[in-house]
Amino acid sequence: MWRAPIIRCVWLAFLLAAGARQSARAAGPADLTVPSTAPSYTAASIVQAATQQAAALAPNTIATIYGSNLAYDTRAITSADLTGGALPTSLDGVTVTVNGILCGLFYVSPGQINYLVPYQVTAASAAVQVVRQGVRGPVVTIALAPTSPAFFEWNGNQAIAVHADGTLISTAAPAASGEAIVLFAAGLGRTSPDVTPNAPPAAAASLLYAPQLQVWLNGVAMAAGSVLYAGVTPGFAGLYQINLRLPAPVPSNPAIQVTIGSQSSPPAVVLPAQ
Repeated sequence: MWRAPIIRCVWLAFLLAAGARQSARAAGPADLTVPSTAPSYTAASIVQAATQQAAALAPNTIATIYGSNLAYDTRAITSADLTGGALPTSLDGVTVTVNGILCGLFYVSPGQINYLVPYQVTAASAAVQVVRQGVRGPVVTIALAPTSPAFFEWNGNQAIAVHADGTLISTAAPAASGEAIVLFAAGLGRTSPDVTPNAPPAAAASLLYAPQLQVWLNGVAMAAGSVLYAGVTPGFAGLYQINLRLPAPVPSNPAIQVTIGSQSSPPAVVLPAQ
């Protein structure tokens, strides 16, 4: 299984660039004595980070909460925040719980939180709550599903994928017929063996629902055996990869989707290919 060098940049850029949407910053520590309002958000403002859609979330999915008064300042995790190698469950006094389970956190700001849906949550729905330094936000109910597949995207609607040498697939460097590539995804669910909750996986682990996974190009299912690996990406919490052998010939810039059973990734995502 490949671990392309570029994935660290892709992963961190995705998690942190989302914070650029947040233009307002809250008051600094000198203002903490001023009474504040509670964190404010709704179920509709909780989205999967890859799709930015308020659909059902799967275990081990990177998700985003949008709202107001979520944190006093803007903060992204650093290596110093990791506890025993795992994501922190409190960042600048901010916590997120799903069915009472503390979530690993990537990023907090007054208007946005990026967090990891607990791996061990398998119910059909869950209660989500944000607490900011003891001030509790509302308890809202979101839908959950075993899987909620999606490709991470960049440059509009292009799937984030790399060549075998780790270089990014783009319109300037498209995938080629018969090439083996790596696509990065979210929401592919639990694995076998299980991964440790909130911890970046130390080794490859295949999807629990791998037999049901299928990749489609321009609406046509790819041949059996095209998927060389589908599972977690070692070293990156919440990140999945699909190692895929493209057909020969490959359609030019095809729309690409992944399905697991009845769950499908969003349409209109393009893989640069020639």
